[in-house]
Amino acid sequence: MRKLVFFVGGAGSGKTTIAKGITIKEHPVFLDMDTASRPASEKIMELMGHDPHDRDSAAYKMLCRDLGYRLTMDSALENLELGSDVFAVGPFTSEIRNPNWIHEELAKIGATVNDVEVKVVYVYLEDMAQYKKRIEDRGHKADEWKLANWDEFVQRMQRTEVQWELPGRSVLYFDNSQGTLEENIISVERFIYGDSDTTEDGVPVSIGKA
Repeated sequence: MRKLVFFVGGAGSGKTTIAKGITIKEHPVFLDMDTASRPASEKIMELMGHDPHDRDSAAYKMLCRDLGYRLTMDSALENLELGSDVFAVGPFTSEIRNPNWIHEELAKIGATVNDVEVKVVYVYLEDMAQYKKRIEDRGHKADEWKLANWDEFVQRMQRTEVQWELPGRSVLYFDNSQGTLEENIISVERFIYGDSDTTEDGVPVSIGKA
């Protein structure tokens, strides 16, 4: 069965790094929302007189946010139609709160959660100090607004529960604060591709602190 796996979570959580680590091993189609939307977002923000690297202000949310997800999901759906597994990386904050969103997206290609295996890996860190350090250490220009407006930004970083109705144990809440990168990649890979007891029916899986 085709797989559509979402790697979600706050900035600096390590979701992209883990997703890329598994991609190297398993070779799904890899789609990072920021990469997919960056050229369009930078041009739109520049034309409207805003910082082209901004990914967090109200102006960005209004002008570019939904466009970024549309570009990502259109590519994801096209590759699913071709029979490929797809990894989609991004916060998806509003989308995971909408119980109908994933079903509406799959319906665009005549699919359902019964013929596309949808999984969500929610990557998070133990505390906000770890997020801030990782964001500072990576030195991305797109993070400048976050750090300059940290008290405002941190309010968006609270963990969001995934509201989608999915078969089986399809949601993993993964604490990326502990363990080595390789250990964490292996743990998440097992959740996605089996080789663990996380495929039993029941409540969402949590590895690390709840």
